[in-house]
Amino acid sequence: MPDASKLPVVVVTGFLGSGKTTLISRLLEHPALGETAVIVNELGEVGIDHHLLRRVDERTVLLKNGCVCCSLRGDLAEELRELLSRRERGEIPRFERVVVETTGVADPGPVAYTLLAEPVVRHHYRLESVVATVDAVLGLRGPESVRQVAAADAVVVTKPDLAEPGPLVEALGRLNPAADVAAASFGAVEPARLFAGSEREPPLVAPSPAHVGEEIRAVSVVLDEPLDWTAFGIWLTMLLQARGQDVLRVKGLLDVGGDGPVLLNAVQHVVHPPVHLDAWPDGDRRSRLVFIGRGLDASAIETSLRAFDAASRG
Repeated sequence: MPDASKLPVVVVTGFLGSGKTTLISRLLEHPALGETAVIVNELGEVGIDHHLLRRVDERTVLLKNGCVCCSLRGDLAEELRELLSRRERGEIPRFERVVVETTGVADPGPVAYTLLAEPVVRHHYRLESVVATVDAVLGLRGPESVRQVAAADAVVVTKPDLAEPGPLVEALGRLNPAADVAAASFGAVEPARLFAGSEREPPLVAPSPAHVGEEIRAVSVVLDEPLDWTAFGIWLTMLLQARGQDVLRVKGLLDVGGDGPVLLNAVQHVVHPPVHLDAWPDGDRRSRLVFIGRGLDASAIETSLRAFDAASRG
């Protein structure tokens, strides 16, 4: 299970005008969200003026629901460390979760790297979920939008009141079958649906691949026999080093011989700490992996993994 001693961080990404701010504003109104710190690139871009209580300094405002909103003007790791220090000094209210809103053309990979690889940040925070917003009217817009969806644990199709979201929801599900895809007007979606995505098991078999933009698609691998966990870790490291620019997301449940599976979650070349689950979600104990990226071949990946695993056993 996730480390409860670390503060969860939710990254909200999405192309320009796709509804990130509306989603965050609506989520902040939800009592289930609790005390939250929001980090945005420029405070003026966040449409929460009607919630403002008072301004603490030039880059921080307090909200009526007890949340705090800060503008990101430098390094994310530095901002996260400073937020923690200010909380401990009592300069800002105590918060129990952080939401990071990226720019519209941002790649969520570097944000994930900061949270999972920077030593001080990793000690105090954990990446809970990556949420991507997609405009129902305009859909996927360019390679940035495709990468954002590929990296997401949950995808919210916004503005479904202006366009029928069904075909887009299906296309996004093919692009990232490991994500929960929902349509929501004006950010009306339950927080639990977005924030539980990192623990959602991938499908047994990915749907038909979606060829979008940079030929990014999803492929799946299913293995009947248990894997050697150490060997798998080495194999995955080698794969990400060799194809790091092409592999945007890896997610899976792995049978390593225990009572439950290991939950694997990686964004580009950054791998989340593995989570050992107490039990399988169903009666199927086969290892299942979903890879999302460019130029991926399921049979080649499976052959490579099987060969490496067999060699490790002598």
